[in-house]
Order: sequence, then structure tokens, then C-alpha cells
Amino acid sequence: MCLEPQCEGNLEHLGPVYCRFSLMVPLHAAQQPPTWKDSSPHTTRFVTVDKDVRLEVLDWGGFGRPLVLLAGGGDTAHVFDDFAPKLTPSFHVYGITRRGFGESGFSPEGYGADRLGDDVLAVLDALNLKKPVLAGHSLGGEEMSSIATRYPSRITGLVYLEAGYPYAFDNGKGPTMKEFQDLKNLAPQAPPPGGSALASFAALRQACLRGLGFTYLEGELRQQFSTTSDGRVGKQRDFPGDAVMLQGMKKYADIPVPALAIFAIPHAQGKWVNDSTDPKVREAAKAFSAADLVLTTRQAKVFEDGVPTAHVVRLRGADHYVYLSNEADVLREMKSFLSTIR
Repeated sequence: MCLEPQCEGNLEHLGPVYCRFSLMVPLHAAQQPPTWKDSSPHTTRFVTVDKDVRLEVLDWGGFGRPLVLLAGGGDTAHVFDDFAPKLTPSFHVYGITRRGFGESGFSPEGYGADRLGDDVLAVLDALNLKKPVLAGHSLGGEEMSSIATRYPSRITGLVYLEAGYPYAFDNGKGPTMKEFQDLKNLAPQAPPPGGSALASFAALRQACLRGLGFTYLEGELRQQFSTTSDGRVGKQRDFPGDAVMLQGMKKYADIPVPALAIFAIPHAQGKWVNDSTDPKVREAAKAFSAADLVLTTRQAKVFEDGVPTAHVVRLRGADHYVYLSNEADVLREMKSFLSTIR
């Protein structure tokens, strides 16, 4: 999650690696100040998916076909706290926090793409969800492709929200994961938020807005940071799943279900880059943008050509967190696409 100016990302953004902090959450959730209450209209339950591993599942309610949201790597399902309710008029919306992150349990044994896909299937079974639509951000594309490749009859459709990168689709004709990994070395670097930005979570949200042009709801920020006794933003948390997040990757090249893939081309780099007067920042931003445009354009084209069931949308100047930076565009494209699925 990118919280301000730039952030050096968790490996989750190895599709376009856009700045974010390595915001990682331990299994023991943050002690929340008694005065704060999560205002997002969801209920929370925990579903056992493996020995000693329970996953946090959020339920925003709604009407219609089940729609399950999968967070990007490093994030929790709370990252959808504002986005999910916009979908409840047409869908019953759920969100899953993957193992090793947020309040979900963790076991390093067998960690990998198909294990994560199996976790999602276990949640679908526990909730008795029949043929849902899965919508995943970033690394969530890996889990969706795992399920679609192995069990296409279990799902109705897929929505790749900046999630159609090599961890989700790789037929050998597009960029490699290494190329995307190398890309992050070109990104301009900026210091993490500090001082007044950490005075409160409200201040941190405003810092995000100033640096990025959009912000995150407090529920997700409280998953990512501890809280001091006086209500200030504390230390970043460590996700135990971060060190193994990309283990067990596979090259998925067959996605035989209807799919919508939204790519940000070219990617926004944040207001802080545009506002910077530092020539080194501008030079790094220019180099990063040029390389990013080439790789992302290639990947989108390979996805489009290689997945006959897919509708590929390119949103100009969107952030990697496309459903936050371009919410209206994403909702429009999702609703249009999902209206065609029977």
C-alpha cells in the first residue's frame, strides 16, 4: 500500500511496482483506541481453511450474485471498505484477507499460488457460495487464475483490477516477472510520512491524499499501522506472509471463464512526483514512466490476445490502486461487464 509520496513496495506490486510502503500486518491485530469504530457496513467472521489457519472474511451484504473481493499482496480486505458498498445494490459482496496478512492466520507450509487459490475455495465452501464472481486487485490475480485454471466450473467470472500481470497470466509471449521486478529500481524514491502526518489516522489519510491524489479508509490504515496510547499512528506492522508471498508461483496461460482485465496505462506516479522540483526525482520519474509504459502495454496486449474470454480495458493515468484512484471508471466497467454474465 502506498501511503504517501512514494513507497518502496512490497513484492505484491511486481506487476507495475508502484510506490508503496512495505506495510505489513502481524497476526495479532492492532489494539484499536476505544474511541474509534469501524464505520464500514460489514460483518466479520473467520473461516478455517487449513490446520490452525483461519481467514478473516468481511461481508458487506447486498443483493444478487455473490461477488468476492481479493486484496492485493500486503493489503487486507479492509482496503475495500469504501469500494465494496458501491457494489451491494447489484451483488452480495464479500472480502477475504489472505493467510499471513492482517488478522488472518498463517502457516508457511505449502504456501504458493494454488494453496492461496485453495484457501479462497475453502471460504466459498464454508459460506456456501455457488458460482460467484471473483474480483482481485494486484496479486489477487494469481489466486483467481489458479482457480479458473483448475476449477473453472466453480466461478462465473473474473475481474482483474490491475491484476493481469505475469503472476496471473504468462504464456511466454510477454514481459517476465524479472522485468517487472527490475522496473521498481527505476522508480523515484521518497521518504515515508512522518511528523504531523503521524499525529492521527485522519492526518495520515490527508497525507495520502496530498501525496497520491486519493486516500485509504481508516480501517485499512489501522490494519497497517499500530496505534500509540495517545491515538497517534505507531509503527508499521510486519506481515509474516510477506517473506513467502511469491513462493510457488505458476505460469497460468489458460483462463477459460469470462474475464474483465483493467490495466492502468500509463500509470500515475502520484501528485508528489508532479509537484516535485527536484531534477533527480523528475529524471527518475521520466525513466520509470517510459519503461513502465512499455512493459504494461505489452502485458495488456498479451493478456488480450491470449485470453479469448477477456475484455481488456486500459485506463489512462490511473494508479495501481485503480479502484481507489478511478473508482467511477472501475465501477462502470465492472457493472457493464458483469451485466453480460448469466
